[in-house]
Amino acid sequence: MVVGTRYQKEKLNTPYDIIIIGSGIGGLCTASLLSKAKKKVLVLERHYTAGGFTHTFKRKNYEWDIGVHYIGEVHDPLSPVGFLFNLITEGNLKWAKMPDVYDRFYFGNDIYEFTSGRKNLMKRLISYFPDEEKDIKNYFTLLDKIYFASMLYFTEKSFPPSISQLLYSIMSSPFFKYSDKTVKEGMAEITSNPKLLGLLTGQWGDYGLPPSQASLAIHGMVARHFFEGGNYPVGGSASIARSLIPVIEKSGGNVFTQADVQEIIIKDNKAIGVRLTSGDEIYANIVISGIGVFNTFKKLIPEEIANKHGLLQKLKEVNRSHPHICLYVGIKESAKKLGLGPTNLWVYPNYDHDKNVQNYLNDPKAPFPSLYISFPSSKDPEWEKDYPDRSTIEVITFTPYESVKQWENTKWRKRGPDYEKFKESLSNRMLEELYKYVPQVKGKVDYHELSTALSTKHFCAYEQGEIYGIDHSPSRFRKKWLRPHTPIKNLFLTGQDAAAAGIAGAMSGGFSAACAILGPAIIKVLSHNFIK
Repeated sequence: MVVGTRYQKEKLNTPYDIIIIGSGIGGLCTASLLSKAKKKVLVLERHYTAGGFTHTFKRKNYEWDIGVHYIGEVHDPLSPVGFLFNLITEGNLKWAKMPDVYDRFYFGNDIYEFTSGRKNLMKRLISYFPDEEKDIKNYFTLLDKIYFASMLYFTEKSFPPSISQLLYSIMSSPFFKYSDKTVKEGMAEITSNPKLLGLLTGQWGDYGLPPSQASLAIHGMVARHFFEGGNYPVGGSASIARSLIPVIEKSGGNVFTQADVQEIIIKDNKAIGVRLTSGDEIYANIVISGIGVFNTFKKLIPEEIANKHGLLQKLKEVNRSHPHICLYVGIKESAKKLGLGPTNLWVYPNYDHDKNVQNYLNDPKAPFPSLYISFPSSKDPEWEKDYPDRSTIEVITFTPYESVKQWENTKWRKRGPDYEKFKESLSNRMLEELYKYVPQVKGKVDYHELSTALSTKHFCAYEQGEIYGIDHSPSRFRKKWLRPHTPIKNLFLTGQDAAAAGIAGAMSGGFSAACAILGPAIIKVLSHNFIK
């Protein structure tokens, strides 16, 4: 599904107030909020379609999402995520609620289910571990504390530097109480039951680091986000960008694709526009980057200016998140006939996530440390209308970038027979795992294609295929410079690196960027929903 308009210089509606680089959910969220404040915004996307990790692609009469597998809270218009989505899309994005059992976990022969509703989930967990009832209740309390502390922490990020200096410690200290700990350290204070620990941290794939490496804070935010279950955009994940673009265009803005930004034009320490790889220069009062701090500071800012502000040195303080591989599977039969439901499957060799990851890093032939199986065609109620008698599955796991590094200087679809052999071997392994947990699809796979870290690098420009941008270790949340404001005047950051990973996290970065630019005027934008 191609979303957006292909860039042509004559289509520019200059002058623009603001230029946003990258059309991921963070950039589009910021663009929509600024457009609702009557700013004329230009969004530039290097890919052939807008949406970042919310876009979809087609092969052989099948369509798959790239990064939207389920989202929490959006079914509740009073939740922060639900409210913000309604605001930035003007209510034009619809959601399909997943069934009560939204996640199913496999640990060897043991099977567990996460159910929608805080009380239901707590009751289900206690039924699995009746002797750990007190620990389970304490766990829910812990996630609430992390959530409320995070609200203060992320709110502070949108403040001007002068105000931030005064309030940073007060608003961030409660959050650091949790973010400074790893998931493993924090959960050890909750329970010593290894099976319960393995289950409660079973969604670690949603933030990309196993318990001994991830911050307790990101785990708490993600786990609580799904308390009331999961949701999927009606019409597929491309509906997200498709519903946002009209809001941006309503104020005279544009979202152009195949518009590759080569450099941010900076004069007298002030961002004044961008230069495209085509040589075209476009000017605006404000420039916002939504393509991550590594891409922004290393590729778009002249080296002498980046060094002057210590930006390249700051990049040494953070690490890229791990890349992933995804097997896209197409089946020439309907999900209904096959009995494929929307419930996500999480598969693990055993309960020790850290050991599983280390075993795989030591030996690529070891069991996959985590396998996530998603059924996009079962989640979208409009799928059958567009793709009758067909269904899709996605099988995802993490892998080190080193596994594909030898081919990093080759071109997409021209990486050579060794690379294709490598992919086919992985594909066959992943298909065999799929057949174990979804046996009814064996012998019915019509098409499959494997995406590696090099695919992410090619399409999304992340240098090592890091799907979550900067990793979510404890030290990451201590970096005060990871915020919308930069040392360069009128240059701002948006998206997941300005806040946190995932759709909700990237939107938080998008919201913070809009607040940083609009200041008190953001209140008028937010009030639109209440007035209606």
